[in-house]
Amino acid sequence: MVTTTSEFNLKQTVLFDGPFGPIETERLSHAIGYDFTQFETLCEAIGELELKELREELSPAGRVRLGVSLYLAGKYEHAVSMLKKGDSGALALYYLARSFFALQNYDEALKHYELAQKSGYNTDTCRIGRAEVYRYKNQPEDSLKELDKLSGAIEQTAEYLYQRGATVAMYGNLDEAVKLYERAVAADKNHTGALFGLALERERGGYDEEALDLYKRSVAHFPANVGALFNLGLLYEDLEQYDQAVVCYQRVLDFYPTNQKARLFLKDARASSEMHIDEEAQRKKDRMSQIMSLPVSDFELSVRSRNCLKSMGIASLGDLCAHSEQDLLNSKNFGETSLVEIREMLALKGLRLGQFSTEKQTEEAPEAETLSPDEQAMLLRPVTDLNLSVRAKKCMNRLGIQTIGELVRKTADELLECKNFGVTSLKEIRERLTVYNIKLRGE
Repeated sequence: MVTTTSEFNLKQTVLFDGPFGPIETERLSHAIGYDFTQFETLCEAIGELELKELREELSPAGRVRLGVSLYLAGKYEHAVSMLKKGDSGALALYYLARSFFALQNYDEALKHYELAQKSGYNTDTCRIGRAEVYRYKNQPEDSLKELDKLSGAIEQTAEYLYQRGATVAMYGNLDEAVKLYERAVAADKNHTGALFGLALERERGGYDEEALDLYKRSVAHFPANVGALFNLGLLYEDLEQYDQAVVCYQRVLDFYPTNQKARLFLKDARASSEMHIDEEAQRKKDRMSQIMSLPVSDFELSVRSRNCLKSMGIASLGDLCAHSEQDLLNSKNFGETSLVEIREMLALKGLRLGQFSTEKQTEEAPEAETLSPDEQAMLLRPVTDLNLSVRAKKCMNRLGIQTIGELVRKTADELLECKNFGVTSLKEIRERLTVYNIKLRGE
């Protein structure tokens, strides 16, 4: 039975000679998950062991203790260096495999799982580790072969059930995967991987509230699943809980300081959290946008006025307010009578000519008739064909963008005005459009 933090002295376990194996490392993880302030205690203990190493006071077994602690702290490269200086025992070899896996050096991870097993580390645990590596190498057949070698009590453990669920999910057997995840959570309600797998499937099914709860449960334990931290951060952003999203991305960077995705997401979330938007002003802006999009054909105008507006390419109230009175008077057959009529029509909506003349776009989207049939067909394709990320897709939905043509009529600034749409999503959009040799308006 895993002890609570009140019964377990983390610093003493790391620093002083005594038993140090799978049971102790499990207790270390549990203690930090139970009380994350213990992570700072772990880092303090690591610092003391590193000073001993500098003074050449650490034994080979002490270096293993330090290497395992470095692994738990997310310092994988340093862990590898220290574990190689250890006693070459089963524990050192196993955590070398875990560290290599975290560094995505999958061949070395497989090699060291094999060595750990031969040196006496638990065979079932090593096989499950190899199954996970094969899955990350996109070799689900080999992953299942490793899992199929296992039998007995191990098949009822949360880790086995999770690894099998994650592997069958690669074949598209999502119903079976969900059942395995549920069994894993029943076996261990705190299993981070199984909770993440369930959350992912719930989010894919549109059950965001249930997914949010499962992600929160997943990251509440140590070490947290990186995918769960990213997805939870995105859901927090959708809920405008930017400070919580920042915490998620920062936790990823605590363990993977070079993770560019986490760095970009963190930058976007911080920028959003610092924005203080006047809600009433935003509502007014939205109402104004709706008014400006009204077509002029919806209003009763004389034939002469209609023809003049049509010849000038003025289709909406927004187009009209972007022109000055002189612009209209310079148009052929447009006189004072038509000008008075236009003024009165705009006054009914609280608008006036020239109101947005400084906002006229210098570069318009190409007219459909100037495009080739292939180009027109491409612009009519659904925006889903761009295979955008979850964040970018949600922004497209908020903006009501359904086709590629509607997307390329937007400027970068217009997209960035959308809630939760940051520089990461903008970069993604630009990259996807480059495939079709097209750009956003104004670029």
